[in-house]
Amino acid sequence: MSRNVLLILSDAAEAKVVRRSLVNSRDGPFKVEWVSRCCDAIERLRNQRGEEIAAVMVDLFLSDSQGIATFDQLSRASPHVPILVLSHLRDEDVARLAVQRGAQDYLLQERLDGHSLPRTLSSMLERSAYAEALFLERERAQVTLNSIGDAVISTDVAGNVTYLNVVAESMTGWTRQEASGRPLQEVLRIIDGDSREPALNPLAIAIVHNKSVGLSANCVLIRRDGYESAIEATAAPIHDRRGQVTGAVIVFHDASVTRAMSLRMSYLAQHDFLTELPNRMLLNDRLARAIAWAQRHRTSLAVLFLDVDHFKHINDSLGHAIGDQVLQSIAQRLVACVRRSDTVSRQGGDEFVILLSEVARAADAAFTADKILAAVSRPHRIGHQDLHVTVSAGIGVYPDDGADAETLLKNADIALFQAKDHGRSNHQFFEPGMEVRALSERCV
Repeated sequence: MSRNVLLILSDAAEAKVVRRSLVNSRDGPFKVEWVSRCCDAIERLRNQRGEEIAAVMVDLFLSDSQGIATFDQLSRASPHVPILVLSHLRDEDVARLAVQRGAQDYLLQERLDGHSLPRTLSSMLERSAYAEALFLERERAQVTLNSIGDAVISTDVAGNVTYLNVVAESMTGWTRQEASGRPLQEVLRIIDGDSREPALNPLAIAIVHNKSVGLSANCVLIRRDGYESAIEATAAPIHDRRGQVTGAVIVFHDASVTRAMSLRMSYLAQHDFLTELPNRMLLNDRLARAIAWAQRHRTSLAVLFLDVDHFKHINDSLGHAIGDQVLQSIAQRLVACVRRSDTVSRQGGDEFVILLSEVARAADAAFTADKILAAVSRPHRIGHQDLHVTVSAGIGVYPDDGADAETLLKNADIALFQAKDHGRSNHQFFEPGMEVRALSERCV
């Protein structure tokens, strides 16, 4: 990952101080290019000569550009490069506005030190790299959908076609451009092979009932030119991050084609590729369902937010391949520590979240956390060496620490920060006031 940073400051002395703190930082190394004017920065971003610029740090008040206009120009010049705003206290409102418009973060120059700046910059670069990886994953998914043997069609909530992959184009006789916006029944003509009557629309059923449904047996697809083929199909609703149905997708194939590919794709969409644990999407779904059940039955549940202590040191000293094996070993132990009804998920990086679907009292969650801390701290045999790692845990209990999934996870994360602050390798329950302390300590 490139760590070449473009620093845009009018004051040469300030730029020298910032540059020195970055070049000599343990979070580096960073390579810093300095310019004093917005126009010079735009020219550098538009003409990525030599090493590519990975991030921009800028004081929005320059000799040739002032305020939010500076950010807008830089963002237009290179929209994919993350921007960190260096602001004075008197200009903090402008810095906040820049964040609302897409800046990654801002720091107050009056509070800069040799620790917070490089750490913030390093975190920003990691987030940017993660976002780029997600983009590539989406591109890879697009290629995959066009490479699999199954046909895929998606619709909006009104039942109008929004997407066909190349197999669906071949099987229906409609191109993606021609089918887009048309009612599904016009593009996907399915009849019962015995009665020759139109089959029930599986996508409509999936949307109305908000669940996956299979196409009834002995169904036949009539292609646009009249050719008929027996198919098997599964339809499922598509949700946004709030769980609202926004459309549906149907996957179908000739009856002779095996179903394995479709099942594998569904699995990969909901599980982490490294540990095969449920991913963030599946956790959110299970957590929402568990909260709804607990609300109806007036019971409690708990969320444990875990982070591997000093994991960066493992990656830096032993390599990412060893780090991946450590994460896999930790994942296995976490699963062994909980019930089958609970969910162990990987959030990404070295973070895990465990959903304890039902707890009688908070002490139950503490017991499980202690069990996990002990299990993970035992040596991990990786290759021919024993590695010793620990985890820290933050605990949030429903409903006291959050009445919804987002609040509960956030508060468990805040409790995790406190566990880190208390020496790591321990667990902390969320308590009112922790959020204020965490924010205060992070700004120091």
